Amino acid sequence: MLEVESLACLKGDRLLFRDLAFRLQAGGLLRVAGPNGVGKTSLLRLVTGLALPEAGEIRWRGESIRRAREAFHGDLLYLGHAAALNDLLSPLENLRFACAAAGDAVDAEDCVQALQRIGLADQLDLPARVLSQGQRRRVGLARLFLSNARPLWVLDEPFTALDVRAVADLAATLSQHCEAGGMVMLTTHQDAPFARPPEVLDVGVFAC
Repeated sequence: MLEVESLACLKGDRLLFRDLAFRLQAGGLLRVAGPNGVGKTSLLRLVTGLALPEAGEIRWRGESIRRAREAFHGDLLYLGHAAALNDLLSPLENLRFACAAAGDAVDAEDCVQALQRIGLADQLDLPARVLSQGQRRRVGLARLFLSNARPLWVLDEPFTALDVRAVADLAATLSQHCEAGGMVMLTTHQDAPFARPPEVLDVGVFAC
């Protein structure tokens, strides 16, 4: 279980939100909502431990993520809004590097299958610089098929630049992860055909 209590976020000299709280349990799908600039991405960065809160506590399996940082990161998959690709490397090389950096033990064939499943069978060996925005996004999303052992997925605008079919496929993948006992926390401005409606956390309610 992911538990957030009395969370406050300071960005520069501006307090974005305070007293934010929620719980995400096994099987849970949580959509973080709110107007632009309210602090949705900042909340994801706090939850993943990439930034420190001004106040409040974040716990994973009952332990503070500060004290159990290594164990928490072993259970977490975070995909930010940016594709974060090396333009000189191919999708296959980028994916293998990302998995290795995260400590995921996957081989080349696993990566090939993930990229084929995400719709990049014809772009495996092309340099990332020639890919469309949607294709670049898919390279990062291919990690979802290689991270089933990580129960908590935190995704910032995962549907950006995807076509209708890709949106449906991704929604199905996220729904299946939750049905298997995983958890998903995401931001999105798009409606997606999830198997069941997500819970909604409106950050604007806690805005300062």
